[in-house]
Amino acid sequence: MLYRLWTWLVGPPLPTQEAAHARLNKIRALAAFSPDALSSIAYANQEIFLGLVAMGSLGLSYSFPIGLGITSLLAVVAISYYQTIHAYPSGGGSYIVARENLGELPGLVAGGALLIDYVLTAAVSLTAGVEAIASAFPFLWSYRVEAALFLLAVITLINLRGVKEAGTVMSLPVYLFLFTYLGMLAFGLIRALLEGPGDLSVVAPAAIEPLSLFLILRAFASGSTALTGVEAISNGVPAFRKPESHNAGRTLIVMALLMGALFLGSLGLTQYFAVVAGPQETILSALARRLVGSGPVYYLVQTSTLLILTVAANTSFADFPRVASILARDGYLPRQLSNLGDRLVFGNGMLLLAGDTTLLVVLFGGDSHLLVPLFAVGAFMAFTLSQSGMVVHWRRKNGPGWQVKSLLNGFGALVTGTMVMVVVVSKFTHGAWITLLLIPSLVWSFYQIKNHYRRVAEQLSLHGLPPSLQPVPRLRLVVPVSGVHRATIEAINYARALSDKITAVYIEIEPGSGEKLRARWKQWFPDITLVVEPSPYRSVISPLLEFLDRTDREHNDGTLAALVLPEIVPARGWQGLLHNQTAWLIKTTLLYRRRSQGYQRVIIDVPYHLKK
Repeated sequence: MLYRLWTWLVGPPLPTQEAAHARLNKIRALAAFSPDALSSIAYANQEIFLGLVAMGSLGLSYSFPIGLGITSLLAVVAISYYQTIHAYPSGGGSYIVARENLGELPGLVAGGALLIDYVLTAAVSLTAGVEAIASAFPFLWSYRVEAALFLLAVITLINLRGVKEAGTVMSLPVYLFLFTYLGMLAFGLIRALLEGPGDLSVVAPAAIEPLSLFLILRAFASGSTALTGVEAISNGVPAFRKPESHNAGRTLIVMALLMGALFLGSLGLTQYFAVVAGPQETILSALARRLVGSGPVYYLVQTSTLLILTVAANTSFADFPRVASILARDGYLPRQLSNLGDRLVFGNGMLLLAGDTTLLVVLFGGDSHLLVPLFAVGAFMAFTLSQSGMVVHWRRKNGPGWQVKSLLNGFGALVTGTMVMVVVVSKFTHGAWITLLLIPSLVWSFYQIKNHYRRVAEQLSLHGLPPSLQPVPRLRLVVPVSGVHRATIEAINYARALSDKITAVYIEIEPGSGEKLRARWKQWFPDITLVVEPSPYRSVISPLLEFLDRTDREHNDGTLAALVLPEIVPARGWQGLLHNQTAWLIKTTLLYRRRSQGYQRVIIDVPYHLKK
């Protein structure tokens, strides 16, 4: 039943050969990988505004210069990742580049930073999207968490259905957003030529803090979150149609140009028209009201902002599972994350991302302003390690133009490394310390998982294993029974086919029930010994374990008794809830119980399927 429900939600399984056909063309790829970068103006502009408004009109006058600095940084990062795309067409982005060129530890730091960045991107995008629509419909401010979680559930389901379907669905909000915002900005430029500038000194609130370099840098660090998502395409190169690197590189250039136009255009018009946001309103909402009024066009702009921010989480759903699968393939994350699911997507990674995002949204009350400081650190740390790794890569290749390529990546590493320090210093008390604590913890977890898989491989290895000359002793079988019924008969008959050393055991929870069973047992199985074990504390597991240990000590034949376990299987999945699951508890307890006497116990499950 659960499987049928799952396939109804996400679709039937796809054959592996369909993977090539599920790849994205440039139009769908732009929609799948760019929403995070394009929509970042929603929270980046808001963070710049919130960082500068405390300094009054003088502080707000720095918004456009800050935007120019961030756009220059965008150009440097985009050029760097354009080179990464062609140098590493297999995807993986910062993790692959850093691990191959800088070593294991830098690679794991980059991988951990990327994973944290993608989770925070999903959380920030969804909460910022709810805030955008709540600016138009203020009653929604009280339901930000619930609305964000609903949108998260929708976006998770869409992505679980497959890459192609996700790319198609995401295309509509992305291109609606581009149409509405580019149109609004063009209209704003025309109005700017006709009307002239506004006066910030008239509309800006009074300064509550003096202008300082530290506050300007903090606003710059907050606004630099606009760069998150630039690396997404380099992580997802294999999702593009052939030639993958060529298509991915061109898509990156288009994304960077659109992002720069949206970011500078919105910041420039906000400062030019002296737009200031009121309480429970975002700065982009205030800009839209100033340019197009409060009519249908305004609501269209806000709706498109909600939609683009919702699908911005799709960038995380496109890249988090892919990076997690690469880390899992290398043994640093659970192997399940490397499995390609029925719909040719890394479904386990998507579910993990959805769970982590849910936790963040709930813990931070759906407030994007509280979440933003957390993920700037991870993003720029990954940028820095990736570009540093590319410098080493070009030096090793020593191909044509390697000096220029190294210089570009080296400059990028210097700039983004400086940004890491700026973000850490300026946003440390605002939440950056959480990321600084999470990244080392995640790297430590990577090493623990890797060590576990290494120890498993050592213990399973055939190296040094001498051929066994000792014959396997004949099986002793123990059959736990709850009564004399068809399931018991099936288990006893199976046990008789394996051995003639069979003992049945009945755990007596109600006093006197054992004697009643013994009388009936002799009628059906006169040749099989039945042992009745009393259970003074009404437990089945403990008396059974004690009996097994006791009978093994008594026989002392160099092996442990195998357990033949009768199990009743209901006809419908939901009917399992009506049974006490004793067989499952016995199996689980014995399976994870440590070895005794140097041997391990075999568990033989004999299912009896009910018909209705």
